[in-house]
Amino acid sequence: MKNNRRDFLKVAGVGVAGIGVMGTGMLSTLSSCNESATEGSVPPVIDESFDAAKQSIIGLYGPWANSLMENKIPSHSFRNTKWQDLDTWRSAAKERINDRLGIPEIGGTPTVTVKKQYEYDGLHIEELSWQLPYGRPTDAILLKPANANGALPGILAFHDHGANKYFGTRKITKTSDKQHPDIVEHQKKYYSGLAWANEIAKRGYVVLVADAFPFASRRVMMEDLPANMRNGLNDKDPENSKNIAAYNTWAAAHEHTMAKSLFCAGTTWPGVFFAEDQKALDVLCARKDVNPDQVGCAGLSGGGMRTVFMGGLDSRIKCAVCVGFMTTWKDLILNKSFTHTWMTYVPVLPKEMDFPEILGLRAPLPTLVLNDSEDALYTLPEMKSADNILREVYKKAKAEDKYKCSYYPGPHKFDKDMQKEAFDWFDKWLKG
Repeated sequence: MKNNRRDFLKVAGVGVAGIGVMGTGMLSTLSSCNESATEGSVPPVIDESFDAAKQSIIGLYGPWANSLMENKIPSHSFRNTKWQDLDTWRSAAKERINDRLGIPEIGGTPTVTVKKQYEYDGLHIEELSWQLPYGRPTDAILLKPANANGALPGILAFHDHGANKYFGTRKITKTSDKQHPDIVEHQKKYYSGLAWANEIAKRGYVVLVADAFPFASRRVMMEDLPANMRNGLNDKDPENSKNIAAYNTWAAAHEHTMAKSLFCAGTTWPGVFFAEDQKALDVLCARKDVNPDQVGCAGLSGGGMRTVFMGGLDSRIKCAVCVGFMTTWKDLILNKSFTHTWMTYVPVLPKEMDFPEILGLRAPLPTLVLNDSEDALYTLPEMKSADNILREVYKKAKAEDKYKCSYYPGPHKFDKDMQKEAFDWFDKWLKG
């Protein structure tokens, strides 16, 4: 990807995607989050003529919408002076966000089926599956050093969105020398050609990667839809790259329908993510080869968003690394909501907590945020604002040494240098 800041920002407004990215055309350059847009559907937001004081992605309604929260400390922010005791605040804030998320009840720890075990790349690999109360079975990959003994620290690794719902766990794992060409390109583009789940497993961790809702094994299948919604697609020859691209384009447009249906069911997309990710965490922590007191989570983009909610709401996550998904609600109001899918939003919550404060709920537990300074999914000023908010939260929690934020040059990615910092952070807090 060409790394020219001016050219990059010119196209940034066409439709990127933080949790994934759009579904067509510009995907080759920008894909990461805005799966619900299509090329050319939104005019450039950042260019030489853009006047942030007078223009916004919703026109003259932008300043008004932003004024509803501007210069106000949210009611359940730890920065609010009414909250002085960390535990009292966390309890009240978690109760409020749990209510806003509408987290569905999906039962206890699922029964796990081990479909296959083998060794590859110096790792013991298990192909797992479990059935939730709804939908098709969830497929997952578990990796740990071959011949490892005793209980190891665990990592719940979240795959990205990437505007690609056909793939899930394969985006960040490698289980044989033969990879799908789309995955080879995906890992080259976002991960320096590395399967980062493999790389951290080699450092002495048990790593679990599960397909998220609705990706890969959990994706919406054509045969399960009314015929008039299929756009002529079917589930035949699914590994064909052309068919994968067609499915992902369809899935981008379908995201509106999915979000509306979830809202009508009294839940939210982040709430469903969290419920299913908790089941994966249950599976990881229940293993005899995992020390449940030494568990972390991490992910890029959509995986970073899931890290924010999981790291903020489940205290079993002792160390969290959020990559490529940190900004403020203000940034989304005025600049960047179109670059993100429906998977990001929680109605009403912005009045009560700014986005980074969801992750801040974990204070004083260790937290690392990794940003790309030319990430078109966010504006740099609001990435820095989010950083300042988290610093303030950790300072008030008397845990300044447990929080760190780093910026790397270039566009949306989790490259080799960023992976090294993330893995070192896990080593420091989960092994040290």
